[in-house]
Amino acid sequence: MIITKENILEFEKLYRTNLFNSLSGFKSANLIGTISKEGKTNLAIFSSVIHVGANPPLMGLLMRPVSVERHTYTNIKETNCFTINHINKEIFKLAHQTSARYEKDISEFDACKLTPQFTKAVKAPYVKESKIKFGLKFLEEQEIKSNGTIFIVGEIVEIVLPDDVVGVDGYVDIEKAETIAISGLDNYHATKRIARLSYAKPGVEPREI
Repeated sequence: MIITKENILEFEKLYRTNLFNSLSGFKSANLIGTISKEGKTNLAIFSSVIHVGANPPLMGLLMRPVSVERHTYTNIKETNCFTINHINKEIFKLAHQTSARYEKDISEFDACKLTPQFTKAVKAPYVKESKIKFGLKFLEEQEIKSNGTIFIVGEIVEIVLPDDVVGVDGYVDIEKAETIAISGLDNYHATKRIARLSYAKPGVEPREI
């Protein structure tokens, strides 16, 4: 199959949406926890979290345009903080339900039967049922002018995770924590590691470590 730009323009909206959301492959599955200035908690599923840097420790989050009300975006801008919570096999159906369009005065924690968890380091709520999670301070946003989406950058100020998933070299074994992945808008996947390879150097064949 070869799909041209002309073909794409003729696609029905839902078909086009499914095509391009799945074309990028496996994506991270996370719940973004926020809180409003009035103290109302909010939770939303995202598949657009990416690593930005390690020094300082930065994570990025791509958000849809704010042409309509976006509770996650508003809360982040009001309180300057948010949490990122890995979705695992035990909670993926509850996590998926957070994508429903709840009114602002309804907390997805309550509606989707997930538990808010708070620490002193960050005002925004964590998801208690998530095994790997971290709190962030909002640093900056950049508008993607091509389509109006917004790239949010936050600095990690706290990490909460099980002791036994962190290796002696700092590697976090997300598979051991049963973190899952997303493809498209509504497909959830368990993962199976093939191998971990040594640092690549010119002229040296990678070895399994």
